[in-house]
Amino acid sequence: MRLYALAVYIFLYLPIGIIALFSFSAGRSATAMQGFSTKWYAKAVHNPFVMEALWTSVKIAFFSALLAAVVGTLASLALVQMKGRMRAIFDLLVQVAVMIPGIVIGIATLIALVSVFDLVNPWLEALTGWRLSLGSGSLIAAHGLFTMSLVILIVRARLESFDRALLEAAADLGTPPVRTFFQVTLPIIAPAILAGFLLAFTFSFDDFIIAFFVAGSETTLPIYVFSSIRRGVTPEINAIGTMVMLASLTILIGAQLLLRRGAAKG
Repeated sequence: MRLYALAVYIFLYLPIGIIALFSFSAGRSATAMQGFSTKWYAKAVHNPFVMEALWTSVKIAFFSALLAAVVGTLASLALVQMKGRMRAIFDLLVQVAVMIPGIVIGIATLIALVSVFDLVNPWLEALTGWRLSLGSGSLIAAHGLFTMSLVILIVRARLESFDRALLEAAADLGTPPVRTFFQVTLPIIAPAILAGFLLAFTFSFDDFIIAFFVAGSETTLPIYVFSSIRRGVTPEINAIGTMVMLASLTILIGAQLLLRRGAAKG
């Protein structure tokens, strides 16, 4: 079993390690190590198209993660109060949302948005003179809906694990429900909310499939990398991939530490 696990990890991480290694190549080949240099990292950082795509990805990821964190937390608060068959139905819907392939979500979101735009735009243009179209708004909405299920799973698990006697004690002392939420519930679930936000940010930042369908004229970093690869892979692409991987791993580790910290406090 240990050898099998080792083989699986090698299969998963060896290609990533090769990309990171070749990102330091001094030559122009992305598949051969020709000396050691960090010039491709400098070139990527000073590439205006890369920086513009990076800023677009960060902006989209931040607002979609914020949307997912707020709505997902509210949904979690409602779900923990549900019982019986209705609870089972909503649990199934949340879990299915995580398992649906990204290409299905991308196509479905594109069809839904285009249908809404065709219905609303004639009235909106007549009243205001402008039209809805694919772009930052559609990206934020699509990524927010896609990552909301992750926030729900994380926050709901935290809500179900902490001691409910704290809420009962606050009620016995005459504390209003809103004040109880802000002074008791929110501090307890805050690490889970932040962890959900970080996970949603990472998934949105790294997403290519959904963004490819609903981005419109916007170019996120994954879309830029895909477009560049079609013209040929260079060590600059390896450098971009390595930096994105390190940033994503850092965020994921931070989210995991927040979840452990919250569990320890609970």
